Amino acid sequence: MARFLYILLAILLFGVLIAIHEFGHFFTAKLLGVKVNEFAIGMGPLIWQSKKGTGEPWEEGKTLYSLRLFPIGGYCAMEGEDEDTGDPGAFSRQAGWKKIIILCAGSFMNFVLGLVMTVVLFLGISQARVPEITQFAGGFQHEGADGLMVGDRIVEVDGHGIWLYADVQTYLSRNDGNGVDLVVERDGARISLSDFPMGRYEYEFEGRQYRGFGLIFGAVEELSIVQRIGQGFAQTIDFVRVIWMSLGDLLTGQVAVSELSGVIGVVDVVSEVGAGSATVALGVQNVFYFMALIAVNLAVMNMLPIPALDGGRIFFVLLNGVIYAISRRRIPEKYEGYVHAGAFVVLLALMAVIALHDVWNIFA
Repeated sequence: MARFLYILLAILLFGVLIAIHEFGHFFTAKLLGVKVNEFAIGMGPLIWQSKKGTGEPWEEGKTLYSLRLFPIGGYCAMEGEDEDTGDPGAFSRQAGWKKIIILCAGSFMNFVLGLVMTVVLFLGISQARVPEITQFAGGFQHEGADGLMVGDRIVEVDGHGIWLYADVQTYLSRNDGNGVDLVVERDGARISLSDFPMGRYEYEFEGRQYRGFGLIFGAVEELSIVQRIGQGFAQTIDFVRVIWMSLGDLLTGQVAVSELSGVIGVVDVVSEVGAGSATVALGVQNVFYFMALIAVNLAVMNMLPIPALDGGRIFFVLLNGVIYAISRRRIPEKYEGYVHAGAFVVLLALMAVIALHDVWNIFA
């Protein structure tokens, strides 16, 4: 029963993430004078609808506001998104800067939502572990003035800033065994350690064997309200960094496409984490943490220059600007629409394959 409730919570939160994305498009479109034919919350069969005045929703100044059955998203249907309808309020008739603002607004709203959720979660944390070495595990061989010392605070790993304690593990775990470049803070001074040997080895600590880096971080600091907000901001930016690293791993083949998860897989993982938490309150917190990560992930992914995504549409706006500056011509809207439509079909097919893979993994 608890697992089902967490699944329901995750689905509802997914709907909120998509709906607020579409609201970003809707709000900026209205603000900039672009005609919006329909703004829908949810998908599927219509439950409720409303519009001001009389006439059809596509008439000048009319927007159909609708509530639909399935709480899994929403959409903002603007006039002339993929073709020039001749309407001066059509999206296709707007200046490039207006188009870019409208297209960026969805991802901006997702990022802001992820940021707010993360900051709220961190406001409930009074203490945090810091990346300061307090001990070394038995067998660690690089302790000393020329290496690492107790009291060293790690501030960079391979050029990546260490803002939170968890960053240490994230970036140390990515080393290829040839050493890492560390920057530590020692007695108020910064010390650089190039190609420092920091691999995973067998160590002993408190009477047990474990495989790791041999560094023990036991320092904890009390957090003021300002520091909690700062850590929430840092965690949100960390989400972005991890997403970019994951994309890089996917492009370089370090992560296989078969390892990707879709909505079904993510909902399953989120619900499992929630149900496996010690208390209901902790379970809800963990679910909201994952959903904050997903909100930021949606913000980043939608800005990729892939046709059918907002980033792909922005790419065409910029490309049209360059072409017009050179030749006084633009790519016809209908051809751009064909590209986005074709890419959308491919994305739907990929999502279907990933969904089937997620189902297989759940029931296998």
